[in-house]
Amino acid sequence: MSDHSDTTDPATEAFVAHRNLLFTVAYEMLGSAADAEDVLQETWLRWVEVDLSGVRDQRAYLVRIATRQALNRLRAVRRRREAYVGSWLPEPLLTTPDVAEDVELAESVSMAMMLVLETLSPTERAVFVLREAFDVGYEEIAAAVGRSPAAVRQIARRARRHVDARRPRTVVPASQTRAALESFRRALETGDPRDLLGVLAPGVVLVSDGGGLRQASPRPIAGADKVARFIVGGIAKARVTLTFDATVVNGAPALVLRVDGEVDGVLAARVEDARITGLYYVRNPEKLTRVGSATPLTRRSTPVVE
Repeated sequence: MSDHSDTTDPATEAFVAHRNLLFTVAYEMLGSAADAEDVLQETWLRWVEVDLSGVRDQRAYLVRIATRQALNRLRAVRRRREAYVGSWLPEPLLTTPDVAEDVELAESVSMAMMLVLETLSPTERAVFVLREAFDVGYEEIAAAVGRSPAAVRQIARRARRHVDARRPRTVVPASQTRAALESFRRALETGDPRDLLGVLAPGVVLVSDGGGLRQASPRPIAGADKVARFIVGGIAKARVTLTFDATVVNGAPALVLRVDGEVDGVLAARVEDARITGLYYVRNPEKLTRVGSATPLTRRSTPVVE
């Protein structure tokens, strides 16, 4: 840091300008805000050691450092997730309206897409995220992941094929997701399984994440009948006052469920043809720290003020 109170040194200025972009890259690679923050800390520690006079493109250089740190962390957390209790879901983030307006960004951080990204290898995930979400050039990606540009092109093609085979067929307008969730909320309030069956697609899958700290189904539940029975039975058994508040999580409409006024979990949905095909319910309290205030996600850097 500079000794002058009225100026900021160039390294800090550049890092602050690109911080939200770097966080978004790390979050898309890791699915965890806590891990993404750790990557930012590690990126900063390496960045302040860099001689800036030799850096032609500060954004590219910072993305390269952050990607390497995220890759290291991703390989480490992979082992941790193998021992995770029950189903694992990404950490939900309350997001600002501009994220939902950027359709490509909203799709890339949606719960459904983040789960698809979990099925890629760490290197495939890094290449896919940098290329598809952030439009980073093959040469830059190659430098970040330690592969040749030709190898990166091949990895990108393989990852894209893999993701395309598993991602939602179409990008659904937020209004359609909001309407489906509103119908779902009303059905929950009536407690009638038949009302739920009207909004759930026949092949709907419910994934719930309690992390071993809160009760959740150990495995995904598939099929409208089973999902409806599980939800209605769980609410009846709980004997508590439930409220459902509409919100925007990961760039898409979602519900925050409160039990006696306290946040119990966040429910995100995947919608196709106006019916819910996927329900993602995060109850793990360690993953609910980012639903009280918005986290800025972006594909762009903030201009450095001269």
